[in-house]
Amino acid sequence: MSRVINAPRDLVFTAWVDPKHLPQWFGPAGFQVETKSIDIRVGGEWRFDMIAPDGKRYPNRMKFRHIERSRLIEIDHGGDTDNDPGMFRTTITFDQQGDNKTVITLRQLHPTKAQRDAKIGFGAVEFGYQTLDKLAVYVENGRAG
Repeated sequence: MSRVINAPRDLVFTAWVDPKHLPQWFGPAGFQVETKSIDIRVGGEWRFDMIAPDGKRYPNRMKFRHIERSRLIEIDHGGDTDNDPGMFRTTITFDQQGDNKTVITLRQLHPTKAQRDAKIGFGAVEFGYQTLDKLAVYVENGRAG
């Protein structure tokens, strides 16, 4: 998934790695995030509940594996349990365009084709684009600055 965001790369990256910003925009349209703990650094984790519009809670955990300032974030994302068999890897890249816009790209790698297909069937692609849309609105309205 990718999207062009009308904001500089450093600003878009900051929205991802600053604990005061990430929970403000993350998640699909209509979803809210309730953080349990957040430590955004290599080896750190973000534990949170994603709350659907109907009030259903989805416990999540992200472990930050690799961070390159303003260029790349690599995380393992799954349920908020140890050794979650449904955990998948997400790589997020940030590319600066010449017009001071940022191309952000999310790639997911699932442990099996069946798990990948199940996530797609659940709506992961649509939810991913909705999340990128929320990020764009957040940074383009100056909330991450």
